[in-house]
Amino acid sequence: MSETTETIFSKIIRREIPANIVYEDDLALAFKDVNPQAPVHILVIPKKPIPQLADAESSDHAVLGHLLLTAKRIAEEAGLKKGYRVVINTGADGGQTVHHLHLHILGGRQMTWPPG
Repeated sequence: MSETTETIFSKIIRREIPANIVYEDDLALAFKDVNPQAPVHILVIPKKPIPQLADAESSDHAVLGHLLLTAKRIAEEAGLKKGYRVVINTGADGGQTVHHLHLHILGGRQMTWPPG
């Protein structure tokens, strides 16, 4: 397991850095990405600091499921009726730049495949 380190997301959770928060509950926080890659680009993060998906354990199954259901709810609230993409980047080769597990909700335009 990777060592948990302080990230920009942990500072957002503690409200030390401002963010455009669109959803919050006991397990998760969601906010608009500051560098959007689609008309709708929202990040969903667990409040528990899991560095990357590869570090998740069986004891995290409830929070992982909660993150996906939260992404579904946020996409519905954002009006993404025609579809959307949920992306989890893991590790350097996966394009992960912040070492706090996060889901990208991307929508509001046609997504291409392969994603790149």
